[in-house]
Amino acid sequence: MMAHESFEDESVAALMNADFVSVKVDREERPDVDAVYMTATQAMTGQGGWPMTVFATPDGTPFFCGTYFPKPNFARLLQSVTTAWRDQRDAVLQQGAAVVEAIGGAQAVGGPTAPLEASLLDDAASQLAQEYDETNGGFGGAPKFPPHMNLLFLLRHHQRTGSERSLEIVRHTAEAMARGGIYDQLAGGFARYSVDGHWTVPHFEKMLYDNALLLRTYTQLWRLTGDRLARRVARDTARFLADELHRPGEGFASALDADTDGVEGLTYVWTPAQLVEVLGEEDGRFAADLFGVTEPGTFEHGTSVLRLARDVDDADPAVRRRWQEVVGRLLVARDTRPQPARDDKVVAAWNGLAITAIAEFQQVAALYASPDDEDANLMDGVLIVTDGAMRDTAEHLARVHLVDGRLRRVSRDKVVGEPAGVLEDYGCVAEAFCAMHQLTGEGRWLELAGRLLDVALEHFAAPDGGFYDTADDAERLVTRPADPTDNATPSGRSAVVAALVTYAALTGETRYREAAETALGTVAPIVGRHARFTGYAAMVGEALLSGPYEIAVVTEEPVGDPLLAAAHRHAPPGAVVVAGRSDQPGVPLLADRPMVDGRPAAYVCRGFVCERPVTDVADLVGQLGGR
Repeated sequence: MMAHESFEDESVAALMNADFVSVKVDREERPDVDAVYMTATQAMTGQGGWPMTVFATPDGTPFFCGTYFPKPNFARLLQSVTTAWRDQRDAVLQQGAAVVEAIGGAQAVGGPTAPLEASLLDDAASQLAQEYDETNGGFGGAPKFPPHMNLLFLLRHHQRTGSERSLEIVRHTAEAMARGGIYDQLAGGFARYSVDGHWTVPHFEKMLYDNALLLRTYTQLWRLTGDRLARRVARDTARFLADELHRPGEGFASALDADTDGVEGLTYVWTPAQLVEVLGEEDGRFAADLFGVTEPGTFEHGTSVLRLARDVDDADPAVRRRWQEVVGRLLVARDTRPQPARDDKVVAAWNGLAITAIAEFQQVAALYASPDDEDANLMDGVLIVTDGAMRDTAEHLARVHLVDGRLRRVSRDKVVGEPAGVLEDYGCVAEAFCAMHQLTGEGRWLELAGRLLDVALEHFAAPDGGFYDTADDAERLVTRPADPTDNATPSGRSAVVAALVTYAALTGETRYREAAETALGTVAPIVGRHARFTGYAAMVGEALLSGPYEIAVVTEEPVGDPLLAAAHRHAPPGAVVVAGRSDQPGVPLLADRPMVDGRPAAYVCRGFVCERPVTDVADLVGQLGGR
């Protein structure tokens, strides 16, 4: 809005160009710049948000901050700042120095630390239960964001403690989101947030990171419960990533726009008459009832956002077939409408999240594969396209984003950008490479993960055992950001700790685990107080409490091996699982672990201290604490 109202207005532009050097920052390419000035904005105004408007001295010191300014206010503000800079410069400089001191304190390292023990994680789960929206699911009111990282933590908390409350919060929230307008009922994929408190009307933008983290959530819920709705949403979200966001030969694009031709929701909303036009009278009425499309509408101008108003996942097979046939016809019709633009920028961290999510989806889908399923062919097709997209993306990150041993944050059209990778890039991509190693049994992915983590430990480490968000040789800003909280995506600290824990379990190199435990200790005090903003950190904490388990399945043929299926089905929180031959190069978990009497064998270890190898599925399940 500021671009249209002010930056494109000739009179406002003249004021800007006369007295200022105007810099527009892409916060996706430069999250470090965004973090510094967002902290400044919050310190000065008590709140943050975008657009963010910052006035700074030539050396980058902020002295006046705000968010959205309507055109008349912005023009007056420009004139006032110019006058203050000319006539009261000493006061302006003092104000800037005070702001820098404030944001330096807010981003400081060296605060209190504590072990992230079971009691703290239990307190975090209790806090989430208290803040939970019992009616609509999720946390908080409008606007309502998908709490994917909190749900991942609660699933692991349920595994460790058996807490039915933690599981119910996940199941209820997952169902409410999947049946709401925030989920695309035709093509799959989730919008950024709901503008209301009950998931009905979304802000229609679809972000890669949300869909990656939600794919993990529904996949793990499916794994632990066998829930049909979770299975369907995981499958269709994975298909959305492959069909709509993957760029062949590259990676996953960042987002689909919220609006089409300047109108938000134009592609997605329907009236009862439009449904009848596409489907005919009888099926049109069926679709209107099924998707909650009414004459008054739930959106604007008598249109409705599709939501699943009936429980059809467990309905009679004939009803489910009719539902899917209607979905297919509506999607064909919707595809003839103008479509939202796609942001084709490939962001390393977000692509790492997508790789990890698809790798987990591939593993879990194999557990429930059955030729008797009514949609077995559909699932097979999704597995094929998502596997190709995942491998394609991993190769792109390794080939294009890794430059002279360091990670670059963005690329587009197979050309890497200049912005250096920040901590979340190193953490998310290293975790993704660990996931690729487990899925493929290829040693090179583990080697690449180790290289990235070595860079993180060398160039991002903070004196208190935590991490800065930028490298020690990165461009100097007025302060060095070090945000420990999880927000729309995992914090850099949480992401790199997750990768360190997984890498240590896969290699047995304890220094990486020790680094993870120390760094997690810098977040632990926040976990107990602000559980909603430490979901990923708490999720990793559950993995450390669990072990995590290291499971090696020694077999000539991993595909279809019942021991491997049982390992994935009953894996405790954060467990690593690798399968293949004992002489497979670059796979430490398999090394020197033979089959038993010529039969495939599973080795269950914690801290590389192992149980006796087993060849029977029931024995393996018993070692994993399952039933």
